[in-house]
Amino acid sequence: MPALCRDCLTEIPAASRCGHCGSPRVLSHPELFDLSVAHMDCDAFFASVEKRDNPELRNKPVIIGGGKRGVVSTACYIARIKGVRSAMPMFQALKLCPEAVVVRPRMAAYVAVSRQIRDMMQDLTPAIEPLSLDEAFLDLTGTARLHHAPPALLMARLIRRMEVELGLSGSVGLSHNKFLAKIASDLDKPRGFAIIGRAETDSFLSGRPVGIIWGVGKAMQARLERDGIRTIADLRLRDRKDLGERYGMMGDRLWHLARGLDYRRVSAHEPVKSISNETTFFDDTSDISVLDGHLWRLSEKVADRAKARGLSGLVVVLKVKRADHRILTRRHTLHAPTQIADRIYATARSLLDQVIGEAPFRLIGAGLSHLEDAATGTALGDLLDPDATRREQAERATDEIRRRFGEAAILKGRSLR
Repeated sequence: MPALCRDCLTEIPAASRCGHCGSPRVLSHPELFDLSVAHMDCDAFFASVEKRDNPELRNKPVIIGGGKRGVVSTACYIARIKGVRSAMPMFQALKLCPEAVVVRPRMAAYVAVSRQIRDMMQDLTPAIEPLSLDEAFLDLTGTARLHHAPPALLMARLIRRMEVELGLSGSVGLSHNKFLAKIASDLDKPRGFAIIGRAETDSFLSGRPVGIIWGVGKAMQARLERDGIRTIADLRLRDRKDLGERYGMMGDRLWHLARGLDYRRVSAHEPVKSISNETTFFDDTSDISVLDGHLWRLSEKVADRAKARGLSGLVVVLKVKRADHRILTRRHTLHAPTQIADRIYATARSLLDQVIGEAPFRLIGAGLSHLEDAATGTALGDLLDPDATRREQAERATDEIRRRFGEAAILKGRSLR
């Protein structure tokens, strides 16, 4: 059976320890050198960067997130042992792990490290599909001839290089499609390397809960369980047509993935589908002036990101979370795509007026969806707002001043609320 040592990166006969360096981290599998679709996920990425940059945190539980009313962005593995999880309300996380060190996110630092990792991936293959700052799919089909090494060894080299050069670890899943590669990368965290081969796909999936399927959240899982579907085996007993009639497009997807069938290719040019920004308050609020001030700042951030990427959006989205954690989302389709903060804000504010009766809120967010290249969009005047063009020109002039003299060169009064 083919095998390799993940520490000295040597191809060896299958054994419990490497004959070259004595490491027990030996990876062996019948299809080890035949599979080429990989998923790499950094281990507790944000927290790992913070621990690397501040050695005093190394042996402490670390939570990355906001204040007591915020949510957990990432928790290190020490904190996870106490039950802390991503997206958990901060007050709940601190009850589980009161000794945790809470660190505010440093997105600029994480983005910089993410780019370094992406450059390392580019050395292996151009077929990289990022999912977030800390994870991506890689298609290494055909790279063995170029690198004189099979995909499994290339991925082991990538992880080793990350550890040596960046001081960060990651986990790898290797399989014959994206669905299974992503499942595999979660099987052996942290510093894991797991493989799901073609021959074992059916047996591996059969007894797994339906929640293992990417896209099946808690609500969908509860719905499936009400219909008597708890495992992949249960799902396989259902007719494809019946699943389609019950669950629409998701039903057809469930039928395929229950059989380990995923025909999606690793796309290096996956388009951005939406841009959004949100903030969580320390105290629930119904104060419209406070909400308005936040909404303007969020609209500016969304507009800045859209401008930076050369994108415009046709749909403005407002998101609020009530005191009971129920999320309300409202959308409005514009007459023409925009990347202008003034337009995003005005639309989001009208949506806020529609839901203000549901206040107090603990979170508010703004976003753009149905994105397209701003250069291809058609600029249309707003017949109901003849001053819109003038305000757009003023905003672009403001952007230029900020570019030259800094972000604080010009501030709107509402941004100070």
